[in-house]
Amino acid sequence: MIHLDAQQVQSALNFPALIKALKDAFCSDITTPMRHHHDMANPNASRETTLLLMPAWQAGEKAGVKMVTVAPDNAQVNLPAIQGIYLLMDLHTGTPEFMMDAPTLTSNRTAAASALAASFLAREDASRLFMVGTGALSSKLIRAHHAVRPITHVTVWGRSKAKAQAVIDQVQDLNLTFEIIDSIEQGVKNADIISVATLSQTPLIKGEWLTEGQHVDLVGSYRPDMREADDDVVKRCEIFVDHRPGATKETGDIKEPLDNGIISIDDLKADLFELSNGTHSGRDNDQQITLFKSVGHALEDLAAAMLVAQYYKK
Repeated sequence: MIHLDAQQVQSALNFPALIKALKDAFCSDITTPMRHHHDMANPNASRETTLLLMPAWQAGEKAGVKMVTVAPDNAQVNLPAIQGIYLLMDLHTGTPEFMMDAPTLTSNRTAAASALAASFLAREDASRLFMVGTGALSSKLIRAHHAVRPITHVTVWGRSKAKAQAVIDQVQDLNLTFEIIDSIEQGVKNADIISVATLSQTPLIKGEWLTEGQHVDLVGSYRPDMREADDDVVKRCEIFVDHRPGATKETGDIKEPLDNGIISIDDLKADLFELSNGTHSGRDNDQQITLFKSVGHALEDLAAAMLVAQYYKK
């Protein structure tokens, strides 16, 4: 079995190839049982540590399982919030072939899923990206959106300006115009694409700030008690998700408005399966405000892991 660290996984992935691999996977026959989601009591922290187990397999090809923990307080001890491994196996024999760094795989496939959604939902001329959050995902989301839309200007908001600058430093090679701002409202009002990747439990984006033609990309809320956007956002937007069962159960940005009658299940226009296979075309016009909510899907992990494996089997 081959062990791949974070740098080796990163070296095997680029966003144009990964976005295509995800689109192909959403049109394929990959089997993905509902992921196991366990909140583990953590008396020494402000919140529970979450354990996620995410299996997927493609008949006659590969099987994989991701095992990760999410510990929201890890920033206080200079550790990433998400840690874990991905195991890729030959399905025919059951032989483990690769064990790879799961956080790197996760951050890349998550950003690629957002970009895949944006390729259907963001205006074709979208050039101004507002990045809310400064975690490990932020630089990946900037690169991924840049791969599908003509981004020229990126604004970054974070609770720490030093961390915001660190995000910018990681993507300086893109030769874009960068700006750090103090006001989320200002950033929203001046953006074509608003990408939000935080661990916030209270809404950061308000619907009253949105204007025609924008695309909202919500990435961070992975639990029912987490929100990145308020009720006015979901009421004003055409809503799309990566996976309907996960989005309606696991994220507060969708589950809470559904439970409170703010939106109905019919307001979820399509998921990435339907967008990728052409069942739904995505954005209809330049005036719509679209929203994509990502919760993560084991299919994405398997597609990314198989791409990494192909790179190292050349």
